[in-house]
Amino acid sequence: MSKPVSWFLVAFGVWSWFIWPNFLRNIWSDPRSFDDGPQAFFLVHLVLVVVSLVFGTAIAVIGVRGVRGARRRSR
Repeated sequence: MSKPVSWFLVAFGVWSWFIWPNFLRNIWSDPRSFDDGPQAFFLVHLVLVVVSLVFGTAIAVIGVRGVRGARRRSR
């Protein structure tokens, strides 16, 4: 994997951790989220956030490994 691709994957992971928690805060404060407990609207978006964070983390880990591998190859 090339260095630019690896850095793109790392940036994608960081972006995911920047965007999705903020999205969850916005959903949490939405009046459709809770009415005597969590509503389907909230639960669906919560699953979306969790899955996106897991994928973002996995993609960032792949990117970090790619960056490390590119450094080893260039020595």
